[in-house]
Amino acid sequence: MASCELDCKAIHESWGRLSTLVRTLATRTTQIQRREIRETYKAMYGEDLLSHLQRLKKEKLGNEESKFSFKACEALFFWMSEPWERDACLAKDALEGNEIDYNALVEIFVAKKSSHILMVKQAYQTRYKRKLDQDIICLEPPHPCQKILVALSTSHKADDGDQVSQDIAKCDAIRLYQNGEGTSSSINEPFILEILSKRSISHLKLTFSSYKRIYGHNYTKQLKKESCTQFEDALRNLVECIQNPPKYYAKVLQRSIKGGKMKRDYLTRLIVSRAAIDMEEIQKILSKKYKIELRDALCQLIPKGDYRDFMLALIGVT
Repeated sequence: MASCELDCKAIHESWGRLSTLVRTLATRTTQIQRREIRETYKAMYGEDLLSHLQRLKKEKLGNEESKFSFKACEALFFWMSEPWERDACLAKDALEGNEIDYNALVEIFVAKKSSHILMVKQAYQTRYKRKLDQDIICLEPPHPCQKILVALSTSHKADDGDQVSQDIAKCDAIRLYQNGEGTSSSINEPFILEILSKRSISHLKLTFSSYKRIYGHNYTKQLKKESCTQFEDALRNLVECIQNPPKYYAKVLQRSIKGGKMKRDYLTRLIVSRAAIDMEEIQKILSKKYKIELRDALCQLIPKGDYRDFMLALIGVT
């Protein structure tokens, strides 16, 4: 029997034994490998592996003694999902809590190609019978970050490629200066929203690099003043995530570990989504800048068990 089929058999026969799931699935470090597991499992047992994991989650839900088992099931569910499926679920979680998680929503739209965002929207509508754009537009009470999210979510920007132009990025950088730091008035919100709605993430990244080259400092310098508005504060987070994702994620991970603004649930979201992308670089920044070793921090925050084992396994993914 092939290795993939043996793994699926072990998963199927391990009902309730999370340690087997953790041990088997954490080693599937590429999306292709995880997709193969799901396809083979479906062929062998007639069920999507995500449905299997979803039932496990429901068994643990609401049980205080099993809350970390629930987190392990949730992390496994996200790990085995396609990226656009995971982002659709994360968007729904961010929208329906007691407090809207605007950072989670921004992170979904940033550092992703337009083609990926389209698939997220399709997955969201298929799963929840609602439109993600409309749910963001209808958020109450209104929030400055909502304007940024609407600009990002409702745009139809081209993906990377010929659309990224150094000359246009330079012009946009100059216009950013003229509508922000170069004026005595407050930042021109309509102009910023127009840029965000019309430019790809790759183009925006090039624009901010051009800004630094021309003016000798990052665009975010003007957004760090004590007098910054909520819109400018939200814009700073967005720009930091676009400019240097590992540095941005290291900062918010540090806040999560230290019990700052970020909820500890952020650990699962960040580690699962960045494990096979840039987790090694994030850990280096976390260690060098914040003197935090992620492995030690996880061992302090999470009791010994399947959830901790899975998180530790994922931060070792390269």
